[in-house]
Amino acid sequence: MSTDTVVLKDSETGSEAAISVKYGFNCYQFTAMLNRAKVPVLWSVDNYQNGEGRASGSGIPILFPYPGRIRDAQFTWQGNNYQLEEADGAGNAIHGFVHTRAWRVVEQSENSVTGEFQASVDAPEILERWPADFIIRVTYQLVGNQLSGRYQVQNPDSKPLPFGLGTHPYFQVPLGSSGNADECLISVPYQHEWKFVDKMASGEKAPRATEVDTCEPFSETNYDNAFGGLVFMDGDCYTSIEDPTSGHVVTQTFSPEFTACVLYNPPHREAFCIEPYTCVPDPYCLEEDGVESGLQVLEPGASFEATVDIEIV
Repeated sequence: MSTDTVVLKDSETGSEAAISVKYGFNCYQFTAMLNRAKVPVLWSVDNYQNGEGRASGSGIPILFPYPGRIRDAQFTWQGNNYQLEEADGAGNAIHGFVHTRAWRVVEQSENSVTGEFQASVDAPEILERWPADFIIRVTYQLVGNQLSGRYQVQNPDSKPLPFGLGTHPYFQVPLGSSGNADECLISVPYQHEWKFVDKMASGEKAPRATEVDTCEPFSETNYDNAFGGLVFMDGDCYTSIEDPTSGHVVTQTFSPEFTACVLYNPPHREAFCIEPYTCVPDPYCLEEDGVESGLQVLEPGASFEATVDIEIV
């Protein structure tokens, strides 16, 4: 199948989600129906689906096979050096290959769609920049006011595949037509902060200064760094944004394959990003220094799966 945009609908609630297939399979719009009113959950620039704005600046960019930055746009793996594209204005690579490229739709229904990207099929030039071929397959399903994401990675190559996976959701603040973004409360259950140098983890950690279950007002947030020691309950990590004026709460839960979380304030401050990562940024430098980064390695023929669910009430 081939299409530019897919719109998912939940027939019972009237909720909708829109996915731009040609721009990274990005779910750039998720609008829930609450009390007969439309409530945008995700923030995106106008006309994102037509190429407006940065590919990583709206909706839910999919960051693969590396989330965040790689220093100097190069890394070493199993004795081989790999040169990436400089993309952050400071000489570093950022956010992988797939969020800027067209995917293929392989399954679709009224409330569900599955997209696939394979390096050797969809962008063969990637094979010069990465240690192995890869397949990433993502399924979005909309049920009621919940958007579920299922992320699968396969190694079709004869060589090991190192990778990291991250999602980069831009949650709208405030949640609803009224209210004050500064009063929204952010909850992320982390135990330590990765100390960053030049927007990449240095390997040092600092313990959290407040209780793990503490909520932080949006007005006091100014983030672009990673956090670890995530707390999981019943197999998932629960994060949330609460709007005390509208009474709405958006909850993002993700599976334990995601070992770190990046928090980010876009400069426009109309959204807040809670980004599940399977590894911290610049994992290859950390691994060389003997620091466990969360870097994943798939052997030939092996697969990996993780989930992220977003719900609003």
